[in-house]
Amino acid sequence: MMKFNEIPYQRPSYEVFEAEFETLLQKIETAKTFEEQNTAFIDVYKKRDRFDTMFQLANIKYTTDTADKTLEEEVNYFNTVSPKFKDLVNRFYAALNKSKFKKELQEKWGTHLLNIAEYAVKGFDPVIMDDMEEQNKLKTEYTKLKGTAKIDFDGKELNLAGIGKYLVDNDRNIRKTANEARWQFFVGKQAEFDGVFDKLVKVRHRMAQKMGHKNFIELGYNWMQRIDYNETMVENFRQQIVDEIVPITSQLRARQKNRLGYNTLEDHDLDFHFLSGNPKPKDSPKEILAKAKTMYTELSSDTEEFFNYMLKYNLLDVINRPGKADAGYCWCLSDYKHPFIFANFNGTSGDIDVLTHEAGHGFQYFRSRDYPVIEHRDPTSESAEIHAMSMEFLTYPWMQSFFKEDTEKYFFSHLNRSLLFLPYGCAVDHFQHIIYKNPDYTPDQRADVWKKMEALYLPDYKMDATPYLASGRFWHKQGHIFEMPFYYIDYVLAQICAFQFWQKANNNREEAWADYVRLCTAGGTQPFLELVKLANIKSPFEAGTVKSITTDIVKHLDSIDDTKF
Repeated sequence: MMKFNEIPYQRPSYEVFEAEFETLLQKIETAKTFEEQNTAFIDVYKKRDRFDTMFQLANIKYTTDTADKTLEEEVNYFNTVSPKFKDLVNRFYAALNKSKFKKELQEKWGTHLLNIAEYAVKGFDPVIMDDMEEQNKLKTEYTKLKGTAKIDFDGKELNLAGIGKYLVDNDRNIRKTANEARWQFFVGKQAEFDGVFDKLVKVRHRMAQKMGHKNFIELGYNWMQRIDYNETMVENFRQQIVDEIVPITSQLRARQKNRLGYNTLEDHDLDFHFLSGNPKPKDSPKEILAKAKTMYTELSSDTEEFFNYMLKYNLLDVINRPGKADAGYCWCLSDYKHPFIFANFNGTSGDIDVLTHEAGHGFQYFRSRDYPVIEHRDPTSESAEIHAMSMEFLTYPWMQSFFKEDTEKYFFSHLNRSLLFLPYGCAVDHFQHIIYKNPDYTPDQRADVWKKMEALYLPDYKMDATPYLASGRFWHKQGHIFEMPFYYIDYVLAQICAFQFWQKANNNREEAWADYVRLCTAGGTQPFLELVKLANIKSPFEAGTVKSITTDIVKHLDSIDDTKF
């Protein structure tokens, strides 16, 4: 098995791949027995894995150095050929849907795979291939745009991740000036951010219309493989957050303001929670990884095996460097069965959050990496985020090693921030629904929509510290809006599920861990709501779920004297 830095990258010839794939498709379509068809089926997945691996490798390498022109060329190559690749995969799905051995396929590979195949066929047509290529290039343009940030501050040239620690500095004036410096970068690029998004909205609307949809929303849901819930259910869920959570977050913000002794919370105060300073890890990045190794060794034999594997094969890149993409993620390298974790440590509690969060993704992939079917390894996004967000809570017993005397402060801060996130996540989702229903809005009209979202979901945010924020363009920094449309309510749904693992762990840790491992091992073999049942937790869509869960958390936060921090 190769370490990450030893894996050779070779641009795949799409023409060769296509010819080999076509041969396998023909075998599937003309197979005289299920055994014959199943052999070709497995060979298709091997081909897909090989192509995906080079795609994944090119993109991972590019995010480690967005200034590298050679890497950018490789990403652009995949931007060009991936719509054609998607067309081939779609034809494979169509062949499964039409198979005369569909019953045997279902018995062998499960109902969910065939449902995904049926859904995928509805969500793609060769007529949109050129538009998909354009969308891919625009997404890369956004990533590069953020990666160009060079912010002069404190005698240093910082990227967006690098300035992060100054945004939570104990000195209010430093926070203020750092915040202004951060947004000054966006001011200089405002026309470019607005322009990229305008093109993305229009190309997505164009694709939807070519596919027979009124707007992009239905197509976007299709791409997200939301098989067992719909737009109406999401809308009702957002209303639960407005009714149950927004009043709570207003109380939490009032509590924060009182702790800090401020008359008002300015934008540069929102992420600063204690006059004594936010909790910070006490160690260097290298020491954090060493302590994480101990943590995962003690958590379980399964996590010990996983984290040792990550270290052995150099599958963690967490040190912030100039030119790195402003991102945190866990991707996989299919052929090697490697999870890969990417982050930008900056000396804040976010270093531990992102480590445990992405390790949750990585652990799930590690548990389900031996499934021959890609869809079984890779759950849909809202399911995947349960693994990540729950891992943040399930590692609580080891936070003492990272935060020492600030451990209790970290617990309060983490739970507090997790609740505060819920309305923001809904604001991002609601914003996108309005934008895609109104694709001809101007940039200023889109900014006005965001200001309405702030008023509805974030009434305690004072977003006028800079003209840029006052204009309603805070959302420019939220990469999901540009790169992964409608991938954000997933975090809110998953957070409600993760809170239930927090509850379970407080009552019966062994049972909570067993449910969690069962969920991770299932990977993507079932849709979201079936996986929720498998994990023995309540559906976030069910009336009363949000209230019942958050009542416990609020009671817990109320029991803590936060003025001592």
